Amino acid sequence: MLLDGQDPAAIQQAARALAAGDLLGLPTETVYGLAADASSDTAVAKIFKAKGRPSDHPLIVHLAPGSAGVAHFATQVPAFAQALMDAFWPGPLTLILPRRPGVGAAAAGGQDSIGLRCPAHPVAQAVLQACAALGVAGLAAPSANQFGRVSPTTAAHVQSEFGADLLVLDGGPCTMGIESTIVDCSRGVPVLLRPGSISRDQIEQACGQPLRDKDTVAATPRASGTLEAHYAPTAKLRLMGTAALQTALDLLGQDLDGKPARIGVYSRTAMRSRSTQVVCRRMPADAAAAAQELFAALRDFDAQGVRLIWVELLPDSPEWEGVRDRLQRASVA
Repeated sequence: MLLDGQDPAAIQQAARALAAGDLLGLPTETVYGLAADASSDTAVAKIFKAKGRPSDHPLIVHLAPGSAGVAHFATQVPAFAQALMDAFWPGPLTLILPRRPGVGAAAAGGQDSIGLRCPAHPVAQAVLQACAALGVAGLAAPSANQFGRVSPTTAAHVQSEFGADLLVLDGGPCTMGIESTIVDCSRGVPVLLRPGSISRDQIEQACGQPLRDKDTVAATPRASGTLEAHYAPTAKLRLMGTAALQTALDLLGQDLDGKPARIGVYSRTAMRSRSTQVVCRRMPADAAAAAQELFAALRDFDAQGVRLIWVELLPDSPEWEGVRDRLQRASVA
């Protein structure tokens, strides 16, 4: 069932459903989440079942702005983690903190740490505040799609994944388009587990410490969206250099015997093709704009029935790191 996220009655209906242990399609500024009461292991189990997600793969818990949610789920907040909260919450930043024993075990995938985030989307904030008033301290909300597939950035994407029976709040298209940056704060130093829209430089400036890479620190906790293969469309995705991509298109030539090539091309550079069955789409030259439309573009290629998606390699610059990460993981699947 699709509800208007701007309707206060719909917000209350959604909060009551969550408090009763049901699932909800929840809009955030990054992607739409499949939400459940993070303190209820039974409700969280429904997320894992619906997504086909391994139960040891942790979820991110979403908190209302200014709530007591951090203290409910975490035992301590290092000074540098507090500085990151002050700088980027509400916003697309998840912090991994030591988990309070006996709270959120299923959402944490059984680990002694837990990922927390305060989303900036007004609909998400309204739902979280309504839930807090009903005694729900936070919502576990991984992306609302089948495990390993392309994340949803519209309410229609969520419905295409789970059907009309799921309660979904329509908050419009997501403004960021890729998942949150994840920083591990559980071991005394900030460690980047997943890049996103917040850059390394921004994180370092805010917390006053160098940001470590996860492969340089021992015993990195498991975190959402960090598997080698993830974010994959149905079509096989391949990353290609500009010249190699154009050469491959030239070698295709025209359609033979009317058989379609069924290849999608996603590139910042204008590409030529003599085949009428090659679907070309220009990627925005701006990294933030490319992130915002990335998952929608991949879903659109799938909807058009392409079998292969050829994507032009991205610039090796900091602002493109989040998009590069998502495409690299999609290409491995």
